[in-house]
Amino acid sequence: MSNVYSYMRISTKESTDKQSFNRQEKSLQAYASNNEIEYLLFFKDDCSGSTFKRNEWIKLEKLLQEGDTVVFKEISRFTRQAEEGYKKYMELMNKGINLIFIDNPTISTDYIKNLTRVAKEQDLVAKTALESTIKLLLIVELDRVQKEREIIVKRIKQGIEASDKKSGRKFNSLDKMTDELRADIVKFINDRSIRQIDLMNKHSISRNTLKKYVEIVKSEIE
Repeated sequence: MSNVYSYMRISTKESTDKQSFNRQEKSLQAYASNNEIEYLLFFKDDCSGSTFKRNEWIKLEKLLQEGDTVVFKEISRFTRQAEEGYKKYMELMNKGINLIFIDNPTISTDYIKNLTRVAKEQDLVAKTALESTIKLLLIVELDRVQKEREIIVKRIKQGIEASDKKSGRKFNSLDKMTDELRADIVKFINDRSIRQIDLMNKHSISRNTLKKYVEIVKSEIE
């Protein structure tokens, strides 16, 4: 019997809280409901997508057998690196593992397998050309996701700037920032066991102020 798993991933630079996990899980659950499937297990990593040396991913990969399916919200949760991602993608697909990317259906393995079948039946392209096409599709989707993320970050910064102007403050104004608060924010960005509420209480600042300072400090250290 084939199993269906779900996989989520975030990195420190992408989020300072668990909201990204929540958004991914909602998409995964909605997909399961719409397609009448039940996940055997959920796996999630809090680390970079530049390598597959991730604790939960390694556990998941050891469980995978021919015919199993892994569902992701988008391609960047699987990988952020086109070359390594392509190698792992082809390795899993050739082992009979189905990969589904909810936001990127044109690179889900079912679509790619159908593309491959049609190309072979029609004798449209050589094997090397087909492999290059698959790699190109991955690169294009990764690039699109990255650009969308950059737009979101830009809008967040613009929102902060507009809020500061409305309140009479200068953009990136750190009127309540202290060396101690800055140091605590750096720790907070890199340690998810630290809670927002603890920082708010310790430094007597609001949630919105903390979020603004976190974005500013992140932009300084990235």
